[in-house]
Amino acid sequence: MTQLGYIQVARICNQRCLFCSNPDNQRLVTVEEFRAQVRDLARTGHAGVLLTGGEPTLHPELPRLVELAAAEGLAVRIITNGQEASRPGVLARLRRAGLRHLHVSLYSSRPAVQDRIARNPGSRRRIARTLREAARLRLTVDVNVVLSALNAPHLPETVRWVVRSFPRVRHFVFNGLDPHTDRVAEHPEVVPKLSDLELPLLATLAFLERSGRTFRVERIPLCYLGDWPHVSTETRKIVKGEGRVIHFLDAKGRFAATSFEHEKAACCAVCTVNRICAGLYSMDRYYASSELYPLFVDPEPIRRRILAG
Repeated sequence: MTQLGYIQVARICNQRCLFCSNPDNQRLVTVEEFRAQVRDLARTGHAGVLLTGGEPTLHPELPRLVELAAAEGLAVRIITNGQEASRPGVLARLRRAGLRHLHVSLYSSRPAVQDRIARNPGSRRRIARTLREAARLRLTVDVNVVLSALNAPHLPETVRWVVRSFPRVRHFVFNGLDPHTDRVAEHPEVVPKLSDLELPLLATLAFLERSGRTFRVERIPLCYLGDWPHVSTETRKIVKGEGRVIHFLDAKGRFAATSFEHEKAACCAVCTVNRICAGLYSMDRYYASSELYPLFVDPEPIRRRILAG
């Protein structure tokens, strides 16, 4: 997969998601800041850039930013909640500017659940409109799903809806929920148990594999990925020795991640995939170490599969 850099272009949003990890701070990247950032990514060997937020489509100069990134030879992607992007002409303008790849954030195929998590009535309806327009424009579209206690039980239903309704979507990304936000502190009920994620996640991955789709999973330890340890984002970074550069719109500024390990429990010491597993994020604060268990499988086939692409 293309080595991507990340740039936050807007820390404003038109949704109020229950577990937002990059809350509104009213900042927008300037054109000059952005020009320097994409040059930094191009100079350091990145092939592409993912424009993030907040909600990137709320940046008034987003088409110009896409043009600047494309002019540096970067393949440009945007991750969007699909709200502003559903308005007539928005995606068409971005495509003319050079956008070819869209990541759409979706929580649930059930309108009531999607709208509840996003705290935005009509959210799912607008996402469907965005996905239809992206297909019409022949954009490459990935769907990103944050896994929470509210959507995990019907994850297979959500993914089947996408595959059935939007067959051009060929890749999915499933993100374990980042609980270290003020919003999660206000709504702790959204944090799932690993054991509650396991069956619906594995059923979903099996369905996607049968349907010929590809997928990645982030912030979920390998003991909960069944036959698919090679799709762990962190494990792939560890095996390949890759980093990740993110330009934040807050005090973190330019952040170059070189380590993708989280925390390990005592049982991890005897696990044969310990050295290529990231462990558990927010261990014994939001996610319980008691849910972890060791695997006794040969890690070399996992390494080989990752290195083979």
